[in-house]
Amino acid sequence: MNDLSLIRNFSIIAHIDHGKSTLADRMLELTQTVEQRKMKEQLLDSMDLERERGITIKAHPVTMKYKAKDGKTYTFNLIDTPGHVDFSYEVSRSLQACEGAILVVDAAQGVEAQTVSNTYLAAENNLEILPVLNKIEMPSANVDEVSQQIEDILAIDATEALQVSAKKGIGIEEVLEAVVKRFPPPKPAKDGFTRALVFDSKYDAFRGVVIYMRLFSGALKAGDKIRVMSSGQDYEIKEVGIFTPEMTKSKSLEEGAVGYVIANMKDASEIQIGDTLTLTKNPAADPLPGFKEIHPMVFSGIYPVETSDYEKLGTSMDKLRLNDASFTFQSESSIALGFGFRCGFLGLLHMEIIMERLRREFDLDIISSYPNVGYRVVMRNGEVKEVDNPMYLPDQTLIEHIEEPMIKATIITPSDYLGDMMQLIMEKRGEIIKTDSIDGHRLMLTCYMPLNEVLIDFYDKLKTISRGYASMDYEYADYQASDLVKMDIMIHGEVVDAFSSIVHRSKAEFRGRQMCKSLLDVIPRQAFAVALQAAVNGKIIARETIRAYRKDVTAKCYGGDITRKRKLLERQKEGKKKLKAIGKVNIPQEAFIAVLKTNNQ
Repeated sequence: MNDLSLIRNFSIIAHIDHGKSTLADRMLELTQTVEQRKMKEQLLDSMDLERERGITIKAHPVTMKYKAKDGKTYTFNLIDTPGHVDFSYEVSRSLQACEGAILVVDAAQGVEAQTVSNTYLAAENNLEILPVLNKIEMPSANVDEVSQQIEDILAIDATEALQVSAKKGIGIEEVLEAVVKRFPPPKPAKDGFTRALVFDSKYDAFRGVVIYMRLFSGALKAGDKIRVMSSGQDYEIKEVGIFTPEMTKSKSLEEGAVGYVIANMKDASEIQIGDTLTLTKNPAADPLPGFKEIHPMVFSGIYPVETSDYEKLGTSMDKLRLNDASFTFQSESSIALGFGFRCGFLGLLHMEIIMERLRREFDLDIISSYPNVGYRVVMRNGEVKEVDNPMYLPDQTLIEHIEEPMIKATIITPSDYLGDMMQLIMEKRGEIIKTDSIDGHRLMLTCYMPLNEVLIDFYDKLKTISRGYASMDYEYADYQASDLVKMDIMIHGEVVDAFSSIVHRSKAEFRGRQMCKSLLDVIPRQAFAVALQAAVNGKIIARETIRAYRKDVTAKCYGGDITRKRKLLERQKEGKKKLKAIGKVNIPQEAFIAVLKTNNQ
């Protein structure tokens, strides 16, 4: 039996770039979990994308052995978590497998927006929080002021906050000792049943589904028959093990452990994240409390460039969804782009990462349609419809009103940029609910704004205005009725469904002009003039014209009668007229990509 008093399960949480992964590296070195020759920066960020962007996308578990000053050897199960707002779901899942959380705060930058939300997440899960001030070696570090912020904003006692430099390796041992002293060990089970919480999973081409889990009670070993409590399906365990950080096989996993299970599970959809595993012969009566159901907020169509890749795209998405429960998809087709999938994401960075993973891990060539949020349409007959695709918006005459999703955003900004920040929020149809002062030179703004406006370029503008110093975090609030219209883009009189979008009436004209202008640059010229138009409810609100090619038909006429030239020009004019009536405009793939990019202008 495991001695539970020698186990500590904890997570590292922080704002982006405050040094979570570097602190995890130092812990791995100090506990000698990883040999020195294999050590590299951000060791737990194993995905190429994570290493390139310098961000953590997935939560990474690792088991370490630490010989403490009291002479005992402790087992530490650490889960390194992401810091970006789009991946806060990863954080909430990881926290449920822990008893404690190390809250890393940059001693130079202080408390940021994500620090606030991650602290609330840890408090909701009743975790013990250990504040750690990182980067104390920086000349701009201000330990006293940041400690004060931790007390004022997060209401955490900062008198015992540890001061470390993860980069230089200062104070790491103190952190490990504090983990032993201040984090509680796992609680022993009240009954004799085996229960394991699935907090992540991935698909291995050779071994099937690999389940990441935290064992709350009982034990699991190879050969055991297990039951997935949500579906009632039974499986046989082929292998169990722990992460060191690679998957390392072990004889069995016991109460309090964090590890992996490989069973004879072939299909990605057979396990849900948040599920409970129990033994078939002595099943638990009730599952562990799972996670709150996550709802995607941003929707976009993803289509293969080659239509023959449609099947492959479907299977690849299935495998990705196993590893990322917050990603949803269903089949759809578009006149312009053929067969594809309507996908739901938690935010734009999430969408970008999923698309990049599809390209790299599954070698797919894909394009996406304009990102939208999900709207609620209240019909005149009282019926309420959820619409996440402008194509499915009912006829305007049948609609009572449209409601859009709103968010409550927390923005932390230097006070010098307050005026510009307020202007940006008003431009994006937001309102500031309250303003709090953090210290002498920073403010925390709480505002209420439409998700649709934050989607595309809000974060970039926020960073530009504040010279990179502002930070933002948001949570979903509710739906609010708004004056929204569907805007169609017509090319040569035909509506192109992939370019349709739902916009606020006050912004429709500007948005329409912007899209027509960007299409003007990318659609090749034809032998006839082509009209590019933006329309709302059949009324044209913006127009650009692609001028026709004109061949010089009179080049061979040397002097002579003018009527001869005129005859040739008239014949050309007739030809153009006929072409205009029957001509079709082929829209190149670049046009779709260019229009999606104008949204970032």
